[in-house]
Amino acid sequence: MFPTITEYENLVYDLPNKYPQIEFSTLVLKRVGFALCYLEGELHFPNDIKLSVDETIDYDNNAIETYSYEVYRGIKKLYWYDSQPHPHDQSLRSNHPHHKHIEPDIKHHRVPAQELSFASPNLSFLIEGIIETLL
Repeated sequence: MFPTITEYENLVYDLPNKYPQIEFSTLVLKRVGFALCYLEGELHFPNDIKLSVDETIDYDNNAIETYSYEVYRGIKKLYWYDSQPHPHDQSLRSNHPHHKHIEPDIKHHRVPAQELSFASPNLSFLIEGIIETLL
């Protein structure tokens, strides 16, 4: 089950304590009405790595409604995840619509992102992936 708004706020704002590799965070969880929140901002890591986060969370359905997660080194986008459906791409069916854009041809080269979900927070998976592969 997706965490309550207060639980998600605590998770988001405690990330730099849980992951000492995070140099600083600009993440802000904005409440928009009773049941809608936006999570926006960046997590900054050593070696000029940053994770840009954009989520819409619908608390009527206790789920992430949409998301975009982008990883950069400096100004170069290394990869990103999004939930834009691509029903024509049969290779993404295993975890539709969750996928990752990677090189080569980063805009069109997509692979399934089995670990992502609308039903639970994705931040730990994303941060741990950066720590394991980029730091």
